[in-house]
Amino acid sequence: MNKILLATDGSSYSDAAARFLAQSPLLSRDFVVHVVHCEPDVPGDIKTFIDRATLDQWHREQNDKAMGSVAAILGEAGIAFERHGFTGFAPSRIVEYARETGASLIVMGSHGRGGFVDAIVGSVARRVLAHAHCPVLLIKD
Repeated sequence: MNKILLATDGSSYSDAAARFLAQSPLLSRDFVVHVVHCEPDVPGDIKTFIDRATLDQWHREQNDKAMGSVAAILGEAGIAFERHGFTGFAPSRIVEYARETGASLIVMGSHGRGGFVDAIVGSVARRVLAHAHCPVLLIKD
């Protein structure tokens, strides 16, 4: 069975990527989707004021919230999926997890803000494209 990694940030762009997987005649149903969200870690000075269990629970809640709409879209379409929430630098964690699981494709929604804005704030999609071991499919909403 093929593995497709669907990276989500909880936005409508990610929902569009999930709808593409649900509706695309190009894909067989012989795949399982690994829905991934990576919540940024909090700065070290904040960690000194919050206990680890509380921080871990907050990260789980944020990850679950971000993956909710994508999971609903895939579930309604009858597509097999698993949820995986991470903490850290999103591009690195996405590429790392895709490699670990042997994903044959990474699918992401693209905000498509443009070169100047991406140069200032960075682009998760651009970094994933640069480092992925497998094809990356960007879906614009």
